[in-house]
Amino acid sequence: MGAGDRLEVLIQRCYAGLDADQLRSEMLGRLRGVLTVDAAFFATVDPATVLFTSAMVDEPLGAITEQFIANEFGQDDVNKFAALAGGRDPVRSLGQATRGEWANSPRYVELMRPLGLGDELRAALMSNGRCWGVLCLHRENAESGFAEPEIQLVRRLAPHLGEGLRLGLRAPAADTGPVGSAAVGPGVVVLDGMLRMQSMSFEAEYWISELGPGEQLPVSVRSVAARMQLDGATARLKVRTRGGEWLELQASRLGDDGQIVVVMEPVTPAQLGSLLLDLHGLTPAQQRVTELLLRGYSTRQIVERLCLSPHTVQEHVRASFDKVGVGSRRELVSVLLRGSASRG
Repeated sequence: MGAGDRLEVLIQRCYAGLDADQLRSEMLGRLRGVLTVDAAFFATVDPATVLFTSAMVDEPLGAITEQFIANEFGQDDVNKFAALAGGRDPVRSLGQATRGEWANSPRYVELMRPLGLGDELRAALMSNGRCWGVLCLHRENAESGFAEPEIQLVRRLAPHLGEGLRLGLRAPAADTGPVGSAAVGPGVVVLDGMLRMQSMSFEAEYWISELGPGEQLPVSVRSVAARMQLDGATARLKVRTRGGEWLELQASRLGDDGQIVVVMEPVTPAQLGSLLLDLHGLTPAQQRVTELLLRGYSTRQIVERLCLSPHTVQEHVRASFDKVGVGSRRELVSVLLRGSASRG
């Protein structure tokens, strides 16, 4: 099987109904049949902030996850994921960004080179104008980096990976039993100025266990705390647990001694706002109409509010119904505000 055929298989697997973890695990394995990859970092992100919500990390990168996050959110460097997500080209190698002068990147000098790693190929995984994940592929330290055909291959694959992650985040929730957001309230984690955990509440301990097995301090907690440190203001992200619950993480400064408090609070479908509409693939125009529908506006009121024709409003309504998998306004409200399962 040629490289083109293997790429087509990779693209097809993005639409195989895999959840985000299954997709990432399979894609990393299959990518190694197409490209030489010596280490990889593959994360889901909150599309509103491009903060990491979960990550699969190969060694030796796992040992420097904390420094990797600090570089991403607190240090000037090339190929930042947020810049790739907001730019014209979401896929770029370190060699391209530095014109072959890798040492112009602090990330390379301080993190990659000491691990024996050289060029890296980064991709923001976009779908419907939103970033759902990021991918960073590394090569061992050598004179040659990623070649243009390899970069083009990842560029072709990236939007399909973005769509696969979006679809995977919509996967049905696992059966986690009677314990859930109705039984467990907000949790609190306290970190020091170096983002090391100082203490946590019982509720936070439960939510951390739901974010990933064996993670003392999940990448989502580290990311939102690092962003707060960078911006000097409260930072937030939304993340889905293994059981299908959604949490909002909010980081803020605690006093004047550099401590950070991260509050982990379960949120309802109604509180997810535009994220839930993004998950269902609604365009911005469809979202504007659907948001008014959910607030009880009639078609006539939507026409007047948005200055659209009745025909255009009805087209957006039908498209929203199709994407959410419902056939009426009542079902739309049930799915998007109450979290009931759709028919589609």
